[in-house]
Amino acid sequence: MIIGHQKQCNFLKKAAETASFSHAYLFSGPEKLGKRTLALEWISLLFKQDIKNHPDFVLVEPQTKEIKISQIKDLIWRLSFKSGSAGMKAAIIDNAHLMNQEAQTCLLKTLEEPRGNALLILITDKIQELFPTIVSRAQTIKFYPVDNKEIKNYLKKQQVSERDQEEICRVSVGRPGIALDFVSDPQRMNIFHDKIKEVEKISKTDLAFRFRYAKELSEDVQKTRETLDAWTLYFREKLIKAVSNQQSTIKLREILNFLQKTNSLMSGTNVNPRLALEMLMLEL
Repeated sequence: MIIGHQKQCNFLKKAAETASFSHAYLFSGPEKLGKRTLALEWISLLFKQDIKNHPDFVLVEPQTKEIKISQIKDLIWRLSFKSGSAGMKAAIIDNAHLMNQEAQTCLLKTLEEPRGNALLILITDKIQELFPTIVSRAQTIKFYPVDNKEIKNYLKKQQVSERDQEEICRVSVGRPGIALDFVSDPQRMNIFHDKIKEVEKISKTDLAFRFRYAKELSEDVQKTRETLDAWTLYFREKLIKAVSNQQSTIKLREILNFLQKTNSLMSGTNVNPRLALEMLMLEL
């Protein structure tokens, strides 16, 4: 299900119709916009069939926190085979920025000397962490937050109440993937509000309590990312309110910057989650 991104959809559809496209694309933009969904649907369009378990399609994802050189070597090996019914080979590297240096170097050689009828799509929300030489050898398609009207139209079709539509749009901040998560699991909204209550409570506690909380939170990376996303929205709204009321925003800006930095570090390969969260607790 694609929500928004009409310009990108039209561009890719035209490329499929004319059979005129690059050997490599880079889908770049924030998380939860629908980049992977569109990549999968486009390849299905090119193959003229569902690509699930298709022998001519390869999906590469991070193992734990990184994409290793062994995965890229396996990808190159599989793309070297002669294509079957699809008439071409296609691959997606999701979270491409998590390729370690060896993996990126290995991939670069393939991008420099593409072989056969193969299509490669790299997906990332941190384009700055890819080698500039990789970026330069792929056609970049940028993705941006979607207008709330488009998210609302989808929510109406799902028979979501008007009140919940407003709340989901506010929390999603233009990211359809988050809206889809809330629709598929209504309890997520209650969890989101609980996280907001947590940060309001934490900001009034001593360091000992905060560090205990950081220790517990650090044990679940996915929960940590979701918590930091909720806190970022909370402090962003506080910042907007402070600006409108002509109040000091220095502290709020510092917290927001630290939240964004911590969230980025959590996707790194060498960061200590507990230490990163403890540093954040000192800022709250």
